[in-house]
Amino acid sequence: MADARTAPTVGQIVLGLRLRDLRDRAGVSFDEAAKALSVNQTTIRRMEKAEVGLKPVYVEKLLQVYGVPESETASFMTLVEEALNPGWWHRFRDVLPSWFSLYVSLEESASIIRAYEPHCVPGLLQTEDYTRALLRVGFPNASREELDRRVALRMERQALLSRTAPPRLWVVMEETVLRRPVGGPDVMRAQLDRLAEAARAPNITLQILPFSAGPHPGMFGPFQLFRFDIPELPDIVYSESLTGAAYHDERVDTVAYLEALDRMGAQAAPLGDTERILGGLRKEL
Repeated sequence: MADARTAPTVGQIVLGLRLRDLRDRAGVSFDEAAKALSVNQTTIRRMEKAEVGLKPVYVEKLLQVYGVPESETASFMTLVEEALNPGWWHRFRDVLPSWFSLYVSLEESASIIRAYEPHCVPGLLQTEDYTRALLRVGFPNASREELDRRVALRMERQALLSRTAPPRLWVVMEETVLRRPVGGPDVMRAQLDRLAEAARAPNITLQILPFSAGPHPGMFGPFQLFRFDIPELPDIVYSESLTGAAYHDERVDTVAYLEALDRMGAQAAPLGDTERILGGLRKEL
C-alpha cells in the first residue's frame, strides 16, 4: 500500500494495480518496462503502487509494450485522465492533511464501511455542533475561519450517505462515546437524536458496546475497514494516531481487523436495543 503521505486517489490505486496485472500477463519484467520509458525500475514499481502520479505519456508507452490493443488503450487512457482529476475534497486541501486525503477518497469509493469507535461519534454521523465542539478541542489554535473550513469538510463528507447508491455503514460504538459530554447537554441531545435517526436508515447499522461487555478485541484504538465493488481493490483498514495514520491492505492484517469487528458486534447490544439505549441516555441529559 502506498504511504498515506503520497495521497493517491482510489482511481490511481486501481490503475496502478491494473498496470501491474497487464505487465505480469505480458511477461514483461520491471527492467524491460523501465528501459521502454528510459527510467529506473523504482519508477515502474512506484507507478504500480500509486506512489507517484501516472503520467499519460508513460502509461500509453507501457500499454504498447504490454501489447494492449488500441481500442483498449483508448479506454484505459480515459480512466487515467479521470484519475488525474482532483476529488471534491481537493478544495479543502488547506485544512486536509495529506495522510487523511487518501481516507476521504477511500470513503467516497467504498461500498461497505465498517468501523469501531471508542472515543467519539464517527465523522459521518456527527451533527455540525458536535463536530465544531470536537474540532475546537483538537485544534485549539485554529482561527474561526479555519475551524469553519474543517467543519464544512466533515459535513460535506456525510453527503455520501444520502446519495442514490450509498455505502453500507456498520459502526460498533463504545457506550463511553455516548456518555462523554461534548459541547454541552443541548449538543449531546441533538447528537443522540441524529444517531437514533441514522439507526433507522436501511444502509446504516449502529451497534452499542456497553460497559458490561468487558474486554474485547478492539481495545487498541479506533479503526475503519473499507470494502469495494472494484475487483482489483482489496479490503483496506485505516487506523489513526495523533500525528498520522496507517493504511493496511495485506490480507493477514485486514482479516484480523474483520474478525475483531465481528466479535465486537457479537458482544454489542442487540440491534433492536440501539434506539432504546440512545433514548435512555438522552433522558439522563
